Amino acid sequence: MEVYIDGKFYPKADAKISVFDHGLLYGDGIFEGIRVYDGCVFKLAEHLERLEYSAKGIALRLPWSRDEIAAATVEACRRNGIANGYIRLVVTRGVGDLGLSPRNCPAPSIIIIADAIKLYPEEFYAKGMRLITVPTRRVNPAALPPMVKSLNYLNNILAKIEALQQGFQECLLLNDQGYVAECSGDNLFIVHKGRLLTPASYAGALVGITRQAVLEIASDLGIQAAETNLTRYDVFNADEAFLTGSAAEIVPVIELDGREIGTGKPGPVTARLLESFRRKVREDGVKI
Repeated sequence: MEVYIDGKFYPKADAKISVFDHGLLYGDGIFEGIRVYDGCVFKLAEHLERLEYSAKGIALRLPWSRDEIAAATVEACRRNGIANGYIRLVVTRGVGDLGLSPRNCPAPSIIIIADAIKLYPEEFYAKGMRLITVPTRRVNPAALPPMVKSLNYLNNILAKIEALQQGFQECLLLNDQGYVAECSGDNLFIVHKGRLLTPASYAGALVGITRQAVLEIASDLGIQAAETNLTRYDVFNADEAFLTGSAAEIVPVIELDGREIGTGKPGPVTARLLESFRRKVREDGVKI
């Protein structure tokens, strides 16, 4: 396996960064998780656009063009023989000193890892997943915009720990107003009376690439969709629910906090969206 770091590829054992990198010291950086399907890097342009937006959100200037990053991403897949897998694209503030000021970091660093991934057991996709609402609340958007996909994931990790301690693989986070934000690593959708509903970014949800792909598919299928505030009560009484994420793809949800959702089985709307999604991922992107 070879990892791309700042213009060169290194064997996995030699792929290293400085202990003075502000990405390590302070979580000062951004990243993208990108999927590859049958040699197609799914929605690479959209991922790189979000990377640029995240960089601007944290005042990080990217010295590489979008084409340069895209070329390096595709080459990482080629070198590692990845036709179906996962890409982790990371940009850190770079090497600095022990102070907080980013002005002491003269140049950012870029890291590209192309490897295999399997996030959830296969049975979750066939039978559905159970969720629990955790005590940890989503960071207020005024503190850290959820649109920025940053290296500051401690909020998510604490939520994941609480879920695992209770025997759950995934959980629901509420914002400080009590509305549904997202899961520890995925976006949430519900289906209610034929409509597709998902929390908006102002509620604390990441503007997910897979989330956006599902909204596009819903439009193509004639399914009404909206971004809106949702409560736990709305999820309890949904006809269907599912998660979306680059690593997770689309995972049916059949229970929240001991309340069965719909029939307690993956629903027909989720199945239609998943079928269309699996076609789309092999067409909408950049071919290796």
